[in-house]
Amino acid sequence: MNVFILKVLALITMFIDHFGAIFQHDILTYRIIGRLAFPIYCFLLVEGYFHTSNVKKYIKRLFLFALISEIPFDLAFYNRIGFAHQNIFFTLFLGLITIFILENKEEKFNYNKTVIILAACIVAIILNVDYNAIGIIYILLFYYTRSFDKLKRLKFVSLGMFTVNFMSSWVQQFSLLTLPFIYFYNGKLGTKNKFIQMFFYSAYPLHLLLYYLIKINIIFL
Repeated sequence: MNVFILKVLALITMFIDHFGAIFQHDILTYRIIGRLAFPIYCFLLVEGYFHTSNVKKYIKRLFLFALISEIPFDLAFYNRIGFAHQNIFFTLFLGLITIFILENKEEKFNYNKTVIILAACIVAIILNVDYNAIGIIYILLFYYTRSFDKLKRLKFVSLGMFTVNFMSSWVQQFSLLTLPFIYFYNGKLGTKNKFIQMFFYSAYPLHLLLYYLIKINIIFL
């Protein structure tokens, strides 16, 4: 189970989740399947932080796609452009900034780590980014357990996710089904090139735009 396979799994389950949210509100199966996507993205964000050659460029890329994705996100889910709910790239962007500050590799920050974490969660709630504080906690669970052996990490992350999932609906508990896939991650990248990298980033705003066009009957299935 390498990075490429995990990304494909996350992408497919995200497509299914959003299809259900936009077109099939009453069928929970779509949303249950979709619970697998976000924990994978959180896990890969942490892995990406420790493997990227340029963290600041990584942060800027996430912010750029957060901005690009916001209009398709608003239109697909709310049929209008607004600021009531921000897309998942903002969650990942905020999580990555939090890790960057906590790591403090450049020794620029001199803040209490608990304060940083609480501040990140509060900002996530105020901005109402996707998954709000739960998203930040997921990311930090993977971050703080990265040095654990696989089984110990699985136990701690599953307990943490199970606990914070009570902040959401009961359906969110199905996110725990992602962990066996992450457990078998082998640390390898798999297929990678610039085109594939941009495809995985672009797929988010593009599929939301496609769903919106289908919803308003510009594109017919």
